[in-house]
Amino acid sequence: MQNPRSILLHLDGSARTGDRIALARRVAEAFDAEVTGAPCTLPALMRYPFALAGAAEAVAVMRETDRIARDRMRATFAAQAAGSPRMHWTEPESDGPWQFARRALYADLLILGQHDAEDPLASELPDDFLSSLLVESGRPALIVPYAGSFGLPGRTVLLAWKETPEAARAMSAALPWLRRAQRVHAVGYGEEAAASLPKLQACLQAHGIAEVSLHAGGAEEGDAGGRLLSLAADVDADLLVMGCYGHSRAREWILGGATRTILQAMTVPVLMSH
Repeated sequence: MQNPRSILLHLDGSARTGDRIALARRVAEAFDAEVTGAPCTLPALMRYPFALAGAAEAVAVMRETDRIARDRMRATFAAQAAGSPRMHWTEPESDGPWQFARRALYADLLILGQHDAEDPLASELPDDFLSSLLVESGRPALIVPYAGSFGLPGRTVLLAWKETPEAARAMSAALPWLRRAQRVHAVGYGEEAAASLPKLQACLQAHGIAEVSLHAGGAEEGDAGGRLLSLAADVDADLLVMGCYGHSRAREWILGGATRTILQAMTVPVLMSH
């Protein structure tokens, strides 16, 4: 895959939005890309529907709340963009998360934040915003943990491999990072891992990634998410690459066990693709 040229950056009112903006600017500079910063939250009237039953003044207060939040996001974006011509603000869409998913279809890369249930502004988005966006858009996403401090990820990359379309798409999306990495590790779990990892190594070598350390994680796939995070710490990875496994059933987003674990407990930025 060629370097990402168009990056869609999710903005909200959470405490880590500024960090995501700064990271997006670093990614844009590294890959000669353009970033569109797009605010996306649920309107206050959806978060506090009781206002609809109140006086018109209450509705006006809710709309003013949205305006203040948008202005705060724009100020944060301007500050962290630091005047970079690669960083572009866009006004929020009227239908929030649903329109954001459609906008995502036109981006080479999404930059998103891990959901933090403890953040006071967590109600700005549905709990399943991140997982549903990954599944609906099909676009690769760089997801930034809500805890920790991160520079440009990709010095040491851990690639989680499985012979699935999701893992193949994630590997393809990660090629720009893999080519720049100082160290690349690949790990697989399950009975097919020992046979598939050398094939992956040959594929990466064809893309100019000569040195790949292979880790056969064993025949059992249980707790693959937890084992991935443990291995990431062991090899000092600053980027984890993996497929995102899940589907929609009756409006409920069903995620695979490893995907769910990583989204809940990630300790390094994760490049995911469904």
